[in-house]
Amino acid sequence: MKSAQMDQLIKKQIEDAQKFVIVSHIRPDGDAIGSALAFASALREFGKTVQCVLQDGVAERYRYLPGTIEVATEISLDYDYLIVVDSADRHRVGDVLDGHPKPNLVIDHHKTHIDFGELEYVEPDTEATALLLVDKMPDWGLAISKDTATCLMVGLLGDTLGFRTNNTTPRALRTAADLMEKGVDLVQVYHQTLSMRSLAEIRYWGQGLTKLVLKDGVLSSTLTLNDRIVAGYMENDDADLINTLTVVPEALISVMFIEQENNSVKISWRSVKGLDVSVIAEKFGGGGHASAAGADIAGELDEVKEMVLAETQRYLNTKG
Repeated sequence: MKSAQMDQLIKKQIEDAQKFVIVSHIRPDGDAIGSALAFASALREFGKTVQCVLQDGVAERYRYLPGTIEVATEISLDYDYLIVVDSADRHRVGDVLDGHPKPNLVIDHHKTHIDFGELEYVEPDTEATALLLVDKMPDWGLAISKDTATCLMVGLLGDTLGFRTNNTTPRALRTAADLMEKGVDLVQVYHQTLSMRSLAEIRYWGQGLTKLVLKDGVLSSTLTLNDRIVAGYMENDDADLINTLTVVPEALISVMFIEQENNSVKISWRSVKGLDVSVIAEKFGGGGHASAAGADIAGELDEVKEMVLAETQRYLNTKG
């Protein structure tokens, strides 16, 4: 289906539906939260009933955003239109879609996307789902107010790390300027999204930083369940420590291992330009982008770590 035809179809479906559910992935980052909240905001302003659902809820740093108080952790609305944003596959959203039919619309930007919706709008070369939405929502009959624009800016800043990722384009910078003209306070959003850290997060980082290992171009560290307890950190991610590791010049690939409560390990990879860590992630059932990818692997931490580091080193060796 041609892009213009799809835009018209999505616009009509949005006009015809009344009750919407918007879902994004587990351990939601800025792009997941920002995109979901922005779409919800625009739909509500269009007179629709909307429920945002994030299985793991919204982290403290994002709770200043409009609409976060209404985010649910499971679907309870008797909806007639289901949207998934910023998710490369159905598994990525967690359990919230169990027992529900195929999503009506999926909007994503991941290179490793696997179709799972009735309609799929995927742009793998776009830096963030939020950036895609800035372009497409007007085509779908949805206005971008100040509240909507603020949420979109969070998504844009989050997935470009403040315009520092290898795939950042002039389009992203121009879009940020357009969102500022809608009234977005860039300084506040940048601080909340990328700079602000709670005391617990800093202590958690400390646990990971003491365990850094650099070997043959691969920088790695581990965060255990006990590290969370010691730091008083309540989330189940790495508090974005992986993005800080990218400043180490000797590291061609950085890897974080985050122990989970269900006898599994979350893995996050980051790489320098020219290396595609999504290839490694796919081998473990994960995915993402060339320079940023992730996976969830069942098993004991030490065993998973050994297996993943071996595969990461194997990939790096093939690149000379």
